Amino acid sequence: MLITHDNILTDRGSKYAVSGGPATSKAEALALLKTLKRQKKFAKATHNTWALLTTDGPLKNDDGEAGAGMVIVRMLERAELHNHLIIVTRWFGGTHLGGDRFRRVQDCVTHYLDHIDPLRG
Repeated sequence: MLITHDNILTDRGSKYAVSGGPATSKAEALALLKTLKRQKKFAKATHNTWALLTTDGPLKNDDGEAGAGMVIVRMLERAELHNHLIIVTRWFGGTHLGGDRFRRVQDCVTHYLDHIDPLRG
């Protein structure tokens, strides 16, 4: 089951969404990513960066957004959320964000975590 929060923030023209769902392997993560990309909007996104903590260790893919997958991994580790894929989608708006792009990824993951676990606060 894939949960998507669309249009959660915009920064200098770039738009962001965050999605996720239960996954225990790279194959399951890629299947969820494929499900997301069935929506034309997500298939045409500039980046679909993702990460997942499995019993065998972390899996991640930056999808061209260098370093963003590791940001998601660290946040999953802090939240102690295993076997749950998080995908941060970005549609590039024409202005490079520099290091701020990592803050936007963090904002998206925080939004997702807060909505799957309201007690996390």
